[in-house]
Amino acid sequence: MNELIISVAHRTLVAGTPLLLATLGEILTERSGILNLGIEGMMAAGAIGAFATTFVTGNIVLGIAVAMGIGISLSFIHAFVSVTLKGNQVVSGLALVMLGLGLSGLWGKSYVGNPLPVGTPELAIPFLVQIPYVGPILFRQDPFFFLAIILGVIFWFALKYTRWGIMVRSVGENPGASEAQGINASLVQYVSTMIGGALAGLAGAHLSLSYSRAWAEGMTGGRGWIVIALTIFALWDPLRAYLGAFLFGGIFVLQYVLQPLGIPPNILGLFPYLITLVVLVVAMAGKDSRKHSAPAMLGESYTPTS
Repeated sequence: MNELIISVAHRTLVAGTPLLLATLGEILTERSGILNLGIEGMMAAGAIGAFATTFVTGNIVLGIAVAMGIGISLSFIHAFVSVTLKGNQVVSGLALVMLGLGLSGLWGKSYVGNPLPVGTPELAIPFLVQIPYVGPILFRQDPFFFLAIILGVIFWFALKYTRWGIMVRSVGENPGASEAQGINASLVQYVSTMIGGALAGLAGAHLSLSYSRAWAEGMTGGRGWIVIALTIFALWDPLRAYLGAFLFGGIFVLQYVLQPLGIPPNILGLFPYLITLVVLVVAMAGKDSRKHSAPAMLGESYTPTS
């Protein structure tokens, strides 16, 4: 029984890792005032980019770099449409979803069913991994998990206590006032959006290089849309993103735990999305709207007055 609990908890953290990575990126992007609904497409494109590169070269690091590069490239398109062209951010994000899913499906056809020759190594933290129960769960994970945990703390600290974080938040609230203080609002939004894209690509790389170690069309399974919901659930706070990401990681794992009970797979497959709706309703009900509301300029195009 203990082994089962440890195994489920371990897999929960593994399943939550790509959600955490992408959510951190989306939090940063939205804090700057840019709404990016294209996470699903960027994750899918990043997943096939990482898998194909690693499959051909045998180099995991190169595969991860390609995935992040794809995420940055797609997010740059979104930033250009949203910031420079003042286009509709919702339409641009949805277009990215279709573009990313289409490219990944086309590029990945020849890789379906091919196992990855090398996999992401599992790291064990000396001494800490020997702690009963907690050690095997928290301190024996792949590098993506440890990176996600570290990035969450860095993003929280940077957004709250650094000049850069203050610039991002001020641009998301009032870009006009920010520019009056000498801040280049467009540059801040470009950089924030592209960092968010890099993390979405990295999340996709985790799915194909670590989580499944294979490529299958549609492997993102709607995770990009869950990331959008998790960003709201976290109230744009990187530390709250830990709770949401690993909660939903547990829900994904729960599907497989409940299968032996005879519950139809189609019903189990609905769990993450039903819980998404429930969590959003609970998170938003009765909250202090002034303290926890979205950035004032989220999704709105800013045109300088002069």
